[in-house]
Amino acid sequence: MSTPAASPRPESVAARAVNASKVYGEGEAEVRALDHISVDFASHQFTAIMGPSGSGKSTLLHCLAGLDRVTEGQVFIGDVDISASSEKQLTLIRRDRIGFVFQSFNLIPTLNAAENITLPMALAGRKPDQAWMDSIVATLRIGDRLTHRPSELSGGQQQRVAVARALVSRPDLIFADEPTGNLDSRASAEILNFMRAAVDDLGQTIVMVTHDPSAASYADRVVFLADGTIVDEMLEPSADGVLDRLKQFGG
Repeated sequence: MSTPAASPRPESVAARAVNASKVYGEGEAEVRALDHISVDFASHQFTAIMGPSGSGKSTLLHCLAGLDRVTEGQVFIGDVDISASSEKQLTLIRRDRIGFVFQSFNLIPTLNAAENITLPMALAGRKPDQAWMDSIVATLRIGDRLTHRPSELSGGQQQRVAVARALVSRPDLIFADEPTGNLDSRASAEILNFMRAAVDDLGQTIVMVTHDPSAASYADRVVFLADGTIVDEMLEPSADGVLDRLKQFGG
């Protein structure tokens, strides 16, 4: 009997873990956050990662994004084995190929919205494509907020700025860690609708960790983790279907 992770590999894979494990501590204090996970994430697809608290979902996201290294196995961004990359190579991969959206927004308080959006590109010595940036800003409806600092923005507006920052360099893929966790239901829906449109209309690839079945229902596919392993997946998820599946794993 095949496991859920053994489904046929898509023609184009944006990120992939192969027999990946992540272990923290040693001896009796050892914690195996990921336990020999193999999973693909297709390009131009919106994938949600779900599971109970402590299941390893954020650890998997951080290892896929090169923010943490696996203890065993391999992680690929496209065809690049980032688990074998140097710190310098990893820094360049994260800068040039990956966008990030975090629950806590991670905006620089002394910079205005426009400066926050373009900061990663400025640090890389590059200028954004102005037409692309204008399109993102218009779609996210933050054009009248570009001169405001984060303290002058609502939580939903701050997250829209963070999403714009992740998209402005046209990365190969975007990793989102509980991107709606600090938002009310209306702001959450706005962010998720835009992320859905970014995949459908802009050809982006998004991998999102969430605990919210409603948020997961915006995805094309949900991957379920429990105890550091992949235990199931769901295509074309509904909020009720995701909730029912989570109950089986104690989520």
